[in-house]
Amino acid sequence: MTLRNLRIFRTVCDLGSVTAAAEKLYLSQPAVSAVIGEMEQHFGVKLFDRISRRLHITEAGKRVYEYAAHILTLYDEMENGIRDWGKAGVLRIGSSITIGNRLLPGIVKKFSAENPEIKLKVTIDNSSAIERLVTQGELDVGLIEGVTRQPQLIVRQFMEDKLVVLCGRGHPLWEKGETSPRELCSYPFILREKGSGTRELFDSSLLIHNLAVEPVWESISTSAIVEAVAENLGLTALPYRLVEKEIKRGRVRTVEVPGLSLTRNFYLLRHGGKYLSGAGEAFIRKVLDGSL
Repeated sequence: MTLRNLRIFRTVCDLGSVTAAAEKLYLSQPAVSAVIGEMEQHFGVKLFDRISRRLHITEAGKRVYEYAAHILTLYDEMENGIRDWGKAGVLRIGSSITIGNRLLPGIVKKFSAENPEIKLKVTIDNSSAIERLVTQGELDVGLIEGVTRQPQLIVRQFMEDKLVVLCGRGHPLWEKGETSPRELCSYPFILREKGSGTRELFDSSLLIHNLAVEPVWESISTSAIVEAVAENLGLTALPYRLVEKEIKRGRVRTVEVPGLSLTRNFYLLRHGGKYLSGAGEAFIRKVLDGSL
């Protein structure tokens, strides 16, 4: 098993095609297919199912992909780190959209002021995407909402947050200001996309009451959701930190839902098997002790 084989395998997985991988790597298609065959023979398992001329990665293949991504990231870090010895380091930070909008700019500004020699590269995406990138070793540290399900990650809580249910002026709940979980589900909803920590918390909170909603709109944009709610197109549930200004302006208002628990935690993630530089350790310490 060689690094070349792992790079070819990772490229096939990323592109979902032997032909596309061969083109990207400037190799022949038979050469790429041979590498996949060698790896399957080496591990004694099928890494892909070939169905209707398309590749479908198997569960074993997914596990090999996780290891391959991690090994290649570590190797590239070693190469770059040793070649650039003595130069400023790079710390790759990822965060969920909520944290990225409200908390991360201040964190980055303060950390960079205290550590000007460290270059921060920041990725903002939903919680599940950040979790995946930390698992694959493509990010050093992740900040997300919701609990991770990846056993190889080290997870630490660093802050508590809450969601609020919002309605627009003219909605039946505007004057009432309160409703039950069951009545809440009778109204149209505009929600964040599946995979976001906000959506997972809201859905799981309803599930406790054996309830669910099918949103009429889904969006990754908090601003778009708030605008739609302000136009009385439906209700939503969003982090209070993101909508505090709009609530104070009176464009939307909160709706109390007794019995519905919408409190959550923010978590810091790092890979348990990944080397972390002194800068990364310093960043983690400052986030966890609240000094950033």
